[in-house]
Amino acid sequence: MTSQCTNRRSGITGVCRRHICALVLALGGAASALSSAPAAPLRICSDPNNLPFSNRHNQGFENAIGNELAAFLGTRVEYAWWAQRRGFVRNTLNAGRCDVVMGYPEGADGVLTSIPYYRSTYVFVTRRAQHLHIRSFDDPSLRRLRIAVPLVGDEGASTPPAYSLSRRGVVANLVGFSVYGDYATANPPAAMIAAVARGDVDVAAAWGPLAGYFAAQSAIPLDIVPVFPRRDGPVSQTFAISMAVRKSDAARQRLLDRFIRERQATIDAILARYRVPRVPS
Repeated sequence: MTSQCTNRRSGITGVCRRHICALVLALGGAASALSSAPAAPLRICSDPNNLPFSNRHNQGFENAIGNELAAFLGTRVEYAWWAQRRGFVRNTLNAGRCDVVMGYPEGADGVLTSIPYYRSTYVFVTRRAQHLHIRSFDDPSLRRLRIAVPLVGDEGASTPPAYSLSRRGVVANLVGFSVYGDYATANPPAAMIAAVARGDVDVAAAWGPLAGYFAAQSAIPLDIVPVFPRRDGPVSQTFAISMAVRKSDAARQRLLDRFIRERQATIDAILARYRVPRVPS
């Protein structure tokens, strides 16, 4: 009978074998459909107005590296946009709105960080025509020049360059620029580089990636020199930059480490394109 699946001689009838083959093919097709289903998107926490790092138009180097990471994972990027100022991680990564922050200091508290993918430094930015050639916080000319320094938050907390200058008594001629700036304008942190180009200040002590990118775009030729010393007392002027995930997300941290190791040459090419100054560890 065709409904019978076994007999004494063969164990499985020809009709039953056909049924089994059909079932195997059907299950194989279902497995293939599942394996070809699109991977979950790479959810990145990012600032929509913060070149050269990121913006809503996908023009920053963190956007470019995020695209490479998504390709490595076989998926696409989905952004959670939030201004990168106080509360950024709390309102994005730790709120579960996204899973990766593309640029974060190595070993920072409150998150897990990947291995670093670049190390940069604060730099002196001057107008080339001035021939100032400032290379050190100990340069005596800094006592008479107008110096732009970045400040953090509404309370104007000191950044490493501001600390190094103030500990040398260079205070009265400092001009503070908030790292947040006027968010109604494009790329607010670029204001201190524009101030050097206009001649509003003589020199800026700025974070390297910001300075390198906007100095290259300036119609007025600008010089960039890494600040010295790289460590001044307890304060470092250089920082290794990693990617960050939630503290509970060790599996994703390991995946980011693998991406950085396997795609470091591609990352380096992107950083070079954006004129990011890099220093050895």
